[in-house]
Amino acid sequence: MSDSDPTDHEIDPEVFLPGRLLRALRERAVLHDRENTFPTADLEDLRERGYLRLLVPTELGGLGASLLEASRIQRRLAQAAPATALAMNMHLVVTGAALHAHRLGEQSVRTVLEDAAAGSLFAFGISEAGNDAMLFDSATSAEVEDDGGYRVDGTKIFTSLAPVWDRLVVHGRVAVPSEADPRLVFGVLERTEDVETLDDWDTHGMRASQSRTTRLHRARIEPGRVLTQTPVGPNPDPFVMGVFGTFELLIASVYTGIAERAITVGVDIATTRRSLTQGIVHADDPATRRRLAAAAINVDGAVLQVEKLLADLDALGLGESGTGITDHGAHWFLHFSGVKARSTETALAAVDQVLRASGGSQFFRRSELERLSRDVRAGMYHPSDDESVHTSYAKMLLGEVGATRSTMER
Repeated sequence: MSDSDPTDHEIDPEVFLPGRLLRALRERAVLHDRENTFPTADLEDLRERGYLRLLVPTELGGLGASLLEASRIQRRLAQAAPATALAMNMHLVVTGAALHAHRLGEQSVRTVLEDAAAGSLFAFGISEAGNDAMLFDSATSAEVEDDGGYRVDGTKIFTSLAPVWDRLVVHGRVAVPSEADPRLVFGVLERTEDVETLDDWDTHGMRASQSRTTRLHRARIEPGRVLTQTPVGPNPDPFVMGVFGTFELLIASVYTGIAERAITVGVDIATTRRSLTQGIVHADDPATRRRLAAAAINVDGAVLQVEKLLADLDALGLGESGTGITDHGAHWFLHFSGVKARSTETALAAVDQVLRASGGSQFFRRSELERLSRDVRAGMYHPSDDESVHTSYAKMLLGEVGATRSTMER
């Protein structure tokens, strides 16, 4: 790295991603959005900064960042290039999950961290069409082989970094003689002819993430690349918990960063845009002031929620306790999904408030706010979505549907 090395102290996002780099990323974001192309130059710049090693412990050759530090860096990156941030999130989810499991003593994830330290780019192939259970079940089949490896066959959707990844983390349901004890396997694939990447990414927003469909044609997970095996259904496996937590909270970080950038742009517009009828700049207009203030208030709350839960997750992995640190026990997964849902909905609403405060010129494609308004809408489609979060909280509060009626009937 050409600037001062952040590895010997707490990583400052403004040092790690300096302003000159953000300006370059922001300029490229316009082009990649228009042309629907992957931001290769962004990846190379971030690789040079040590992005792939960000969440790898220093003793394994990484920068030793905490999950909280990664969140702050992702928010800053999203303020320049949202789709680049979303794509890089997938590498950070894999390495963040491996970091969490590694902290808890799991040896199988060490290879992920070592590969990332050596420069391997990880992607995340979990999502499947129609699979609302996500991490806790799979439509992909996994056939065990005599040496302990697996052959996985199925289709994964929304595979960010599709054109460029080196390693792909996938899961599949293991074919067993009896379905009385169904289980899943999680492992790492190499890029081979058995892993097919479709060129099918043409979307409303987040276009540069190139989150294409991936088809697995009996692709092989080598025995040494099996990360964990779990029962079907919710479970406390360290790697799975790490995936769930880092995915939800880093996703929340990206969309919160988009909203923060929108507010900054909105403030700039308000201080220069004049009202001919009132004879004032819009920064002095009460309606504009209220809209921007409302956006900032809600985004401020989202930042606090995300950072609190990430600090707690870091502390859990390190076995720390202290003032302000909470082990959420059985509610960890609820909180992960709840914070993600609230943050993405907050970001969407904040960007809309800024658009309403900024005038009709922001409807043109030349406007940064127009692009941010499309990118932020992708947040509603990431798990956990609004419906699944409400279902989970209702189950926590009221039990399974029909449980109260059954109890009363007895």
